[in-house]
Amino acid sequence: MKITIAGQSFDALFEISKSPASCAAFQAVMPFESRVVHVRWSGEGLWIPLGDMDFELGYEDATAYPAPGQILLYPKAASETEILIAYGSVHFASKAGTLAGNHIATIVNNLDSLREIGVATLWEGAKPIRFE
Repeated sequence: MKITIAGQSFDALFEISKSPASCAAFQAVMPFESRVVHVRWSGEGLWIPLGDMDFELGYEDATAYPAPGQILLYPKAASETEILIAYGSVHFASKAGTLAGNHIATIVNNLDSLREIGVATLWEGAKPIRFE
């Protein structure tokens, strides 16, 4: 998968063997465009709030502590549906407490640029993102 954030390109691999239903559900809505903002409670990550969007998923390979470059899809449950992209240290959380998201993909290049975009998003605000 190719991900473009604020003009920077990243390659990511779907984690199909770990989260097959979640990967298939996200692939079904691709290409997917939105805006990322900086996480509120989780640390060093980018966040795409998806509100009431319901992928009708349970938990697969869910984690609250993604490594840099890991992409999580949180199915609608205790918090709204959302996507989280870790660029540094993350403890995935919301106002409801710790969350665990399904690990759907991992960015495999340009992690230094991902960090730069994460910091810029914190200080400058939302950035466009495209998954294809």
